[in-house]
Amino acid sequence: MWLNNVLETIGNTPIIRLNKVSEGIPGTILAKVDYFNPGNSIKDRMALKMVEVAEAEGKLKPGGTIIECTSGNTGMGLALAAVVKGYKCIFTTTDKQSKEKMDILRAVGAEVIVCPTNVAPEDPASYYSVARKLAGEIPNSFFFNQYDNLANRQAHYESTGPEIWRQTEGKITHLVCTAGTGGTITGTAKYLKEQNPNIQIWAIDPIGSLLTHYFQTGVIDMSYVHPYIAEGFGEDFVPANYDMSVIDHFEQVPDKEGALMTRRIAKEEGLFCGYSAGGCLQGLLQLKDRLKPTDVVVCIFHDHGSRYVGKVYNDDWMKSKGFID
Repeated sequence: MWLNNVLETIGNTPIIRLNKVSEGIPGTILAKVDYFNPGNSIKDRMALKMVEVAEAEGKLKPGGTIIECTSGNTGMGLALAAVVKGYKCIFTTTDKQSKEKMDILRAVGAEVIVCPTNVAPEDPASYYSVARKLAGEIPNSFFFNQYDNLANRQAHYESTGPEIWRQTEGKITHLVCTAGTGGTITGTAKYLKEQNPNIQIWAIDPIGSLLTHYFQTGVIDMSYVHPYIAEGFGEDFVPANYDMSVIDHFEQVPDKEGALMTRRIAKEEGLFCGYSAGGCLQGLLQLKDRLKPTDVVVCIFHDHGSRYVGKVYNDDWMKSKGFID
């Protein structure tokens, strides 16, 4: 039986056991490899869900324009939905994102506007502010705002969580996931905790992100925020998608170790993943003393290495950052 369009291939991605790169970490270490989605990232799930909810609520109308601020992957998911459903797309992104991400978005018909990274979210030049401004100026457009759009976490409550529970036959003891918009970790965790409240949820954050300190104290302290190189996770504010009550621990990882681990995953497991996969596994490595041999750990590997060929998989770039000799 054939599928009607590419959107019907979203979800039901495999869980793959890690064998070499996980040596020395107690337990069974599994990766939920979501680059098998058609847009090569887990963001396809929430992008389609946000579109469907916006259509149902009358916020996105036929022939309309999708506007979003994105580090690349959400934009790709929205762009695929736009191609199938007949919408236009305008995306704002930051100048720290890889050129590959921008080129891929343009390849599927999106307009991409590049904004500076190191400005406050409320700054008129930030990619958040520019997207919001465009939505106010362009007729028949809708700003999706993945950070505060609760359809984001709903998508993972409805798909990612149930898939992991089913694929592990309910044996999962730990979920390890990098933290960005909060949708993936919160939605997945909420479902898993409902099945077994003893499942531990570990969020992985780059050093320089606001989220870890906020989780620990409930205080937004911008003195903890400084530039970091990791892409796709970490935040300088707290998105509405977060429900910190379903997260048990936040762990921060250095840029260098996350980048090196990303390359190890490709060389030792044959999984050509993005930067956040390396961050995720590096965070787990830092927490290995908390695990038992009987534990079943699922790590979320969000996206594909093709997004990072000019960066983390490029020796010259890695040398320029001091990550390799």
